[in-house]
Amino acid sequence: MNETDIRKYAGLMQELGLTGLEVTEDNKMVRLERAVPTVAKEVVTVSNSPSPAGETEDKKINADYISITSPLVGVFYAAPAENAEPYVSIGDYVKKGQTLCIIEAMKLMNEITAEDDGVISEICVTNDQVVEFGTELFRITR
Repeated sequence: MNETDIRKYAGLMQELGLTGLEVTEDNKMVRLERAVPTVAKEVVTVSNSPSPAGETEDKKINADYISITSPLVGVFYAAPAENAEPYVSIGDYVKKGQTLCIIEAMKLMNEITAEDDGVISEICVTNDQVVEFGTELFRITR
């Protein structure tokens, strides 16, 4: 295995958002690792303003939440093992750095962690679902 091959594999890791890759070729093994990708976070606030006729609605919509999205393409797993309890459920309070799920990409398990404290208000995907980059996984309210 030469430097060109290693650079090709490093580029593939970057393209797919992988944190590690192990390649065995001609009885030589190379393992590439890089820093864990951060989870994209988006804060959305929605509020109703008065209608043009001057009427206001009785209900005020407050959707102040953090959207946790997938940083890579892979398979979503809610639990560390098939028969284990899920990492989080709706209504659970989570702390910054707590594991929320696993995204498997090319046999590598990537833990997705909370970047802020809050309560899980919605789990947007199902176990064993294939997710794309940017797929909304969780909504966390503060």
